[in-house]
Amino acid sequence: MTDNTEQLEDMTREWNYHPDLPLDNPSVFKWPPNPAYLAGWLARNWLTLSERVMMAIAAVAFWFFFYPAIETAQTFAFGWIFQVWLVNFVMIFVVAGGLHWYFYMRKGQGKKLKFERRDQGTNNALWNFKDQVHDNMFWSLGSGVFQLTFFQVISMWLMANGYVPMITFAENPVWFLAFLVIIPMWSAFHFYWVHRLLHQPFLYKRVHALHHRNVNIGPWSGFSMHPIEHFIYLTTLCIHWILPSHPIHLYFHIIFQGPGAAMTHTGYEDLLIKDKRKLALGTFYHQLHHRYYECNYGNQEMPWDRWFGTFHDGSSEATSETRARKKRMYS
Repeated sequence: MTDNTEQLEDMTREWNYHPDLPLDNPSVFKWPPNPAYLAGWLARNWLTLSERVMMAIAAVAFWFFFYPAIETAQTFAFGWIFQVWLVNFVMIFVVAGGLHWYFYMRKGQGKKLKFERRDQGTNNALWNFKDQVHDNMFWSLGSGVFQLTFFQVISMWLMANGYVPMITFAENPVWFLAFLVIIPMWSAFHFYWVHRLLHQPFLYKRVHALHHRNVNIGPWSGFSMHPIEHFIYLTTLCIHWILPSHPIHLYFHIIFQGPGAAMTHTGYEDLLIKDKRKLALGTFYHQLHHRYYECNYGNQEMPWDRWFGTFHDGSSEATSETRARKKRMYS
């Protein structure tokens, strides 16, 4: 039996499901550049009903029907601020709660494409309320929704008063569409570096460890963080204080950071409908991070982990390297 076969058998025993290993490199920043690959990536993400297109459609709907008009935000007032908070609360509750209900309560997909074998944790003093889901809901709907609303309110106030540059689709259609594509890429870049910061021992023990209680992640885990981590994580939204944008861009970014975190932490790779993959959810790339900690800090579409030596490809060798790196960090 070859070493590769033995390693695959070990991974099959360790996980309920995993994609083909070792993980490949889906980064759009491949060198030399591959125009055909880049065109395919753009088509998959923006010319089909992908999760990003669904978020963009939701952002337009929120702009039209749910969030207050941007002109309302010229002065701080309880009414419109409460409206923003309420919309964000319901949004997080519906997305994370709906995914949890479908996958973990209704068990609508069983364990098909589920990475971990275990269910969510209960009767364990590790969690507030001795329950993983209740703990995650507390931090997501409390600190998470509050701070998401805080950054959004400040951004809307800046836009409403002309303190930051704004655009419309009619004025600049190219930048309007390009910035929608750029926002997830910026978010991935920002996330990698603040995530590495949060894994420095001082901050990890006092702040980020709360999120990493979730080794076996679920939809409510994605936005469950210490208040300091929520603040650091959500500084990604400050890009709208610098670059020209529209409220739709801001709301797309809000959805990407909030409900998007619930989707990527579902614990399943894809949503199946009639046994066909219809919606991308979690990635084994990030699941490895929650299992082994000091690896895969970023997003699998971006090259940072590969460039800076923190990539875990799912192999036994990568696990050994990750454990050695963790030992060095905490020695």
